[in-house]
Amino acid sequence: MTERLKIEHLYKVFTDKPAHALAMLRAGKNKSEVQQELGHVVGLDDVSLSVPSGAMYMIMGLSGSGKSTLARCINRLNEPSAGKILLDDQDICALDEAGLRDVRRKRISMVFQHFALLPNRRVIENVEFGLKLRGMAAQQRRARAEEVLNVVGLARWAYHMPHELSGGMRQRVGLARALATDADILIMDEAFSALDPLIRTEMQDELLRLQRTLNKTILFITHDFQEALKLGTRIAIMSEGRLVREGTPQSIVLEPGSDYVAAFTREVDRARLFDAGSVMTSLVTVLSGPSGVLKSDASGRPGPGFLLDADERILGTVTAAEIEQARGSGLMPRPDTRFICVRADTRLVDVAGRCNTGQAIGVIDDAGRLIGRLEAGQILARIGAHGAAGARHV
Repeated sequence: MTERLKIEHLYKVFTDKPAHALAMLRAGKNKSEVQQELGHVVGLDDVSLSVPSGAMYMIMGLSGSGKSTLARCINRLNEPSAGKILLDDQDICALDEAGLRDVRRKRISMVFQHFALLPNRRVIENVEFGLKLRGMAAQQRRARAEEVLNVVGLARWAYHMPHELSGGMRQRVGLARALATDADILIMDEAFSALDPLIRTEMQDELLRLQRTLNKTILFITHDFQEALKLGTRIAIMSEGRLVREGTPQSIVLEPGSDYVAAFTREVDRARLFDAGSVMTSLVTVLSGPSGVLKSDASGRPGPGFLLDADERILGTVTAAEIEQARGSGLMPRPDTRFICVRADTRLVDVAGRCNTGQAIGVIDDAGRLIGRLEAGQILARIGAHGAAGARHV
């Protein structure tokens, strides 16, 4: 997958003369030691990460971990002390004032926690604001603002004032304003934290819906691990200005890598996090012929196999004994048509609700082709598993 944003060895020390602090950090000192000796606050300490194009990339951590500092360094609202921020291989840190202004207007948009709407401007004027700064003609920017308001479901509120809208609606206006510029990167800094729980859930669902349509590259800052799991394709966890764990949501839950990260994962509902594809057993071809393809467990363990048609769609299941008989005779057995099919992206909580005693579970891809099998024991093992605090990163 193409990297849209790449951060290399980024430091932020809140002082006009960071050289001594940077030397201490590079020598292995931490944030607390620098502050104790020099009195300087370290915001970021040697942060490196890559954000793929089209990813919903979550940056999370406790208060003071550096996540919001990182967001503000990316478009230089906070000036980095050292390092590189590469947007499609262009180093934002090296831009002059005019180049930085162009990036902020055209390539990076932000959605803030507290809406940041202009209270004396109508909704549509708020959405147009970034386009107006860019110098877009009035008729063109009005058409673009109307288009985006329709996307976020606020078309009929276009000529209302912000105070007439609910909190969730005002946050949608902030999101629409960011989307209107069609920027390469959308940074959402604790964007839903100020909302009531129900409205927050609705906004998360709305963002997922929009992302399926727009496929934007989104950097989302949050302190809520459940929010990170729900929204993120990858998660970076920060502590004391450092990046301490990075990976897919599933890999972080399975292998936290430290007690700090493990503390976030303890209350995770694994049945809703993991899907069928993450626990399925791979299959190999045992026998093929004019009447179909017989597949069984790749590990060689005894268990049900599947008889498939020429397009690798399931015709039925066969027992371990029937598989052995077929190996010897070369003849396909008559399949049992009592089986369950689930897509690879089906959450385990939904798979468990469909399980019946004794029925085989086939895992299929988007085209309906068999790619693996599941057993009830595998589902229970994954739901009940606890991540080890090993040091491996995925």
